[in-house]
Amino acid sequence: MLTLTEIPKSHPRYASLVARERVAEGVKKGYTSTQGLIAQGRGECFDYLLGERTTASAAAAIRAGAALLLLAERPAISVNGNVAALVSEEMVALAAALKIPLEVNLFHRSEERVKKIADLLREKGAEDVLGERPDTSVPGLDHARALATRGGIYDADVVLIPLEDGDRCEALLAMGKRVIAIDLNPLSRTAKKATVSIVDNILRAVPQLTEEVRQLSNKPLSDLEKILNEYDNQETLAGAVQEIRDHLDEQFRKGSD
Repeated sequence: MLTLTEIPKSHPRYASLVARERVAEGVKKGYTSTQGLIAQGRGECFDYLLGERTTASAAAAIRAGAALLLLAERPAISVNGNVAALVSEEMVALAAALKIPLEVNLFHRSEERVKKIADLLREKGAEDVLGERPDTSVPGLDHARALATRGGIYDADVVLIPLEDGDRCEALLAMGKRVIAIDLNPLSRTAKKATVSIVDNILRAVPQLTEEVRQLSNKPLSDLEKILNEYDNQETLAGAVQEIRDHLDEQFRKGSD
């Protein structure tokens, strides 16, 4: 089996293979759950249907997400095991660009896993990592994802929840928060409920989101509000579904040539 360092960049499935190896390595190191492997495979399937590229609808959502984060008074970022495995360094860069905390939040929670993820984020340069000592909970959830920290997700007005389950998305919305999701499935409950749904691979989405934050950070608030006001999440999801159809049609046409 190829290791991460042995995967040649010329391989046509390079990005996909790298993602698989990162998640597998995360399981070995203890910050990703074995269930996360299933979630990764499910996401990879949708990425393949999208053509493994950032589509026009995803680019629009990324820009809207950046505007929403910059307009927020108390934004926060949630990190789970798969996020830690795939984009820990990139998440640290995004948090630094926004000067906001990262908060570890896990469904299959153990204090050991939380500490490993928090330590990994600090190792990558994070200055403000929450989640090791939750002091409150999100109403309406009966599992470990309800655990939250004051000064982080619990008090945030905007929360970025990449690779998330729909129930916590709904619970956060019920608290009056606005939610940015990164989810490759445009039909998922998370994608359909979120304020802004980025239908893209997290490996591509987070660096682009960080770049958008940097580019928009000096814009007047009126420009950011205009970007957000012109954004329609249902239209974006419909666009993502159409982009999948278009990609499939293109592949079938190529196969019949």
